[in-house]
Amino acid sequence: MPGNGRYPAELRERAVRMVLDNERCSGSQWEAICSVADKLGPTPETVRLWVRRAEIDGGTRAGVTSAERARIKELEGENRELRRANEILKAASAFFG
Repeated sequence: MPGNGRYPAELRERAVRMVLDNERCSGSQWEAICSVADKLGPTPETVRLWVRRAEIDGGTRAGVTSAERARIKELEGENRELRRANEILKAASAFFG
């Protein structure tokens, strides 16, 4: 679970573990999420997003994993750079041609 938010990765990982453990006992995932959020401080929605991301990354829920998302972002950046370089080459060839 990569993070660039205001909560440390350790807290996010602990919250996800607690939700998954408490889910078995509490009966619903939302109840477990609310309970963990009350104990650790982030909003229930924040914890829910962490749990969803962990489920996707773990393969138990469909979606784009964090690794795939990072790779797509990297490829999009490379694509932008290549387009810029191509535009510069086109302009230079028109100037010298």
